[in-house]
Amino acid sequence: MAIAIVVFVVFLDQFTKYLAAKYLMPVGSYPVIKHFFHLTYVENRGAAFGMLQNKTLFFIVITVVVGIVLIYSMIKLPENSLYNYTLAMILGGAIGNLIDRVRLGYVVDFIDFKFFPAVFNIADSFIVVGAIILGYLMIFKDGIR
Repeated sequence: MAIAIVVFVVFLDQFTKYLAAKYLMPVGSYPVIKHFFHLTYVENRGAAFGMLQNKTLFFIVITVVVGIVLIYSMIKLPENSLYNYTLAMILGGAIGNLIDRVRLGYVVDFIDFKFFPAVFNIADSFIVVGAIILGYLMIFKDGIR
């Protein structure tokens, strides 16, 4: 099941980025709910909030190392555990952004809540949600078993 989650996240991320590049790049931004939620095409050459701009090789190396650690952890954990599913969400998101960095040299972002200081994408969303769930499990469910 964890492998299916990784594949689903990568597919959904890459498909939505394809749509963003095809339809948003020419217009820049499309207000879905004016002044609240827009679809905005951004080529992010950094990390979260645009930090460490143009450090593509650094991000590729870090993502590969983290990916290896995640895969190793998933192998060591019980196959159908919630921990494994959250690691799969994080891994799928990391792979989605890694594909962009290797293929394009930047990550395509397009989800733009106007009250939030950064534009992000599906991969980022899965990484953050997976990390929050994992943190919750580790803190409130007596750690990883």
